[in-house]
Amino acid sequence: MDTRIALIGIIVEREESVEQLNRLLHEYGEYIIGRMGIPYRKKEINIISVAVDAPQDVISALSGKIGRLDGISAKTVYSNVTSTQ
Repeated sequence: MDTRIALIGIIVEREESVEQLNRLLHEYGEYIIGRMGIPYRKKEINIISVAVDAPQDVISALSGKIGRLDGISAKTVYSNVTSTQ
C-alpha cells in the first residue's frame, strides 16, 4: 500500500472541541509520526502541527474530520515522497 508524508496544520479557536480533536488523533495514532502544539495565549488559540505517514485516503479522512469540528480549522500539506508499506 502506498503511503505519503503529510503535515496537517490545525488552529483551535474553541477549547471545548479539544477533547474531540484528541480522540480523533488517538484513533489515527498508528499513522502519526509526531505532533507539536503551541498555545498562543495572547490570541486565545492553539496551533498544532501533526506529521503523518499514511495512505492518501486516510490522510484526507483525518483532515476532513478535524476540519468539521466546531471551532477548529485544518489544512494539509503533502510531500511528493511516497513509499510502499
